[in-house]
Amino acid sequence: MSCPLCHDTGWRAHLVEGVERFSRCDCWRQELVQDLLGEARIPARYRKCDFATLVTYPNEPMARAVRKARALSDAFPVVDKGILLIGPPGIGKTHLAVSVLREVVRKGMRGLYYDTRTLLSELRSSYDPVTRSSGAEILQAVMEAELLVLDDLGAERLTDWVEETMHLIVNTRYNEKRPTVFTSNYNDGPDDDLDSLKARVGFRMHSRLREMCEFLEYDGPDCREFGPPPDADILRQAWKERRRKRLPRRTSTRAAVRATEGQLELGWTGGKAVGGRGGR
Repeated sequence: MSCPLCHDTGWRAHLVEGVERFSRCDCWRQELVQDLLGEARIPARYRKCDFATLVTYPNEPMARAVRKARALSDAFPVVDKGILLIGPPGIGKTHLAVSVLREVVRKGMRGLYYDTRTLLSELRSSYDPVTRSSGAEILQAVMEAELLVLDDLGAERLTDWVEETMHLIVNTRYNEKRPTVFTSNYNDGPDDDLDSLKARVGFRMHSRLREMCEFLEYDGPDCREFGPPPDADILRQAWKERRRKRLPRRTSTRAAVRATEGQLELGWTGGKAVGGRGGR
């Protein structure tokens, strides 16, 4: 016997105005949550990740992402949008995404975690008669989960099949109003940046992501270099050093050429150069 309150029946007896009544025991919910966590496919490395174990330090963009993630998990399922966590590897994006997933599952709701590359690999294998895995079952679970975490979006090389498959998943969840939490190492850069999220997932899917998610982009030191578990003071110092060494952003540079007597003068926002005027 594991529960002294209900004697493993799942029901607790209590008196209401002298009449014995029965209600669901809390152990039933705890057992359900454990089953749901087991079905959520959270990798072993991240099974202890939650908001309590998330190491934070003074970093406002990161703090904003944490606030938004907490708000999503607290309000779930009454939410209009998911979130997309963007930033370099090792800054805690997966930890934060799994924290949201765990909180939602603790409410008794079905959640599911997938690394994007693993998901696509399993779907490819479903076309192999030897493996006999069911692509339809995988897709159904992914599209019907009350909350889906898709980790490392954009890591897979974009092909027609990848684009169509991901668009099917994302568009179905969008139409059914099922929130999704994404993470990506690719920044939300301009259209001509080949390393941008838009280039990695395609323009059509990027547009849909904009509609269904709040983009939360932040930077920070690679926690994997200082842990586990990383120390907040060390991360704070590393973050200061990282910002100090960061190169200034590119600025729009304007150049102008002015001809003077016997000289050519080239001026731009960073200075000027003067040279002799060559003869004909």
